[in-house]
Amino acid sequence: MATVLERLNFALHQAIENDERVYVLGEDILDPYGGAFKVTRGLSTQFPDRVLTTPISEAAITGVATGMALRGLRPVVEIMFGDFITLSADQLINHAAKFRWIYNDQVRVPLVVRTPMGGRRGYGPTHSQSIEKLFLGIPGLKVLAPNTLIDPASLLVSAITDDDPVLFVEHKLLYACPVLEPGRGDLIDFKIEQRGSEFPISTLRPTNRATLTFACYGYNFELVRKAAMELIYEHEIFTDIVVYTQLSPFDVTELLESVDRTGKLITVEEGGKSLGWGAEIISRVTESGIQDLSCLRVAALDLPIATSKPLEDAILPSVKDIVRTALELSVR
Repeated sequence: MATVLERLNFALHQAIENDERVYVLGEDILDPYGGAFKVTRGLSTQFPDRVLTTPISEAAITGVATGMALRGLRPVVEIMFGDFITLSADQLINHAAKFRWIYNDQVRVPLVVRTPMGGRRGYGPTHSQSIEKLFLGIPGLKVLAPNTLIDPASLLVSAITDDDPVLFVEHKLLYACPVLEPGRGDLIDFKIEQRGSEFPISTLRPTNRATLTFACYGYNFELVRKAAMELIYEHEIFTDIVVYTQLSPFDVTELLESVDRTGKLITVEEGGKSLGWGAEIISRVTESGIQDLSCLRVAALDLPIATSKPLEDAILPSVKDIVRTALELSVR
């Protein structure tokens, strides 16, 4: 089975080969280095005129790429670490996301900004954050996160062909994960439904009736599925799992269908708990008017990510945290 990294690399090769408007920009993305996490490996060798190495200035990279998009190209920017996306915030929020509206739909900005987020690698407080929540709810900006249920190549190609700016969030630990095949491994205990063609939402339903619903995205799904299996085999608790690829804007239709049956919802994210994605999900579900609803959130502690592995593990959510939260919610 191909890994998420291999599929993302394939998508970039395919996109450049199939569309002369696609360019890739970023720091240290040329061969033989091929980027900090090797997603761009081989691109500059095969397409030397379409892969552009840049100075260390995230704002400048994103600004130049926005200009390229306005002129009809389809640039793909790599920001080396997601922590540095804050340096691109002005260009994304005040420029790329607004130009379509400023110019009354006479221009579009088909820009993709890819960046690795997340911890668990011991990189410390400035290279381990999951800060995508800072960009959720920005009008005109889509935020996507690949997972192992959806082919990451298809998702990235859909982002590149989209006519509006996209922030494409890739968790670092996801790169080495194999893309899953329905009916294989632990997924045999679940029926998988997917809705949406470009940025699908996946719903995993167990063979027995679920009494609890998980909502998650990206690498968090890897933790949730392990927790779900433990809940099944150790506690006989069956759960639905709703996995998002589009974090903003998002649709709660599939989630509401599940929560309406289970009456219990747990959101799981690696970003800090306060004012996060999970809080917005729960707010939307609560506003829907579902009766007898109980909700809890699993997320990182509201602290900078530590370099020390024991401290990092204590700060970030774990399978144990998810199981404990599920057991707590199940008795309410």
